[in-house]
Amino acid sequence: MEIKIRKFKDSDAETIATLVQRNFREVNIHDYSIEEMEKLAKEFDSNKIRKTASYANTYVAVDKNDTIVGTGSISSFFGSMTESILLTIFVLPELQRKGIGKAIIQALENDELFTRASRVEIPASKTACAFYEKMGYLYKNGVKQLDGEGHYRMEKVK
Repeated sequence: MEIKIRKFKDSDAETIATLVQRNFREVNIHDYSIEEMEKLAKEFDSNKIRKTASYANTYVAVDKNDTIVGTGSISSFFGSMTESILLTIFVLPELQRKGIGKAIIQALENDELFTRASRVEIPASKTACAFYEKMGYLYKNGVKQLDGEGHYRMEKVK
């Protein structure tokens, strides 16, 4: 599939919110409760997307028709110059496993916040762990354990 990765624009927020909400309700629902996914879907509205984009470098994947098919963000890890964190990485459910997620990760890994960091963390859903492992991320400190938010902490140390 031919896609292009570009920087987030404010006008993308509604579409990205819908994309993220669909993932919670259609994909992550297989690994988490309906209640958890509905709570997250409500939280991830366009305002939350805009807020994330205000402090993180946010990217969108678009197809040849300029339709948004995926998103991802990178931020410094609590203001660190040597650690960063990947956030809100999602692909339209019907287009998963077509290389879009890989392209988003590659764009994030080319971002200055990644290249300057010696360690990059990602709070990975149960659903996404295998994908991140394929992308070279390992469980933080070698421990596969869910945190209080239902994520596995994964990292890439350079």
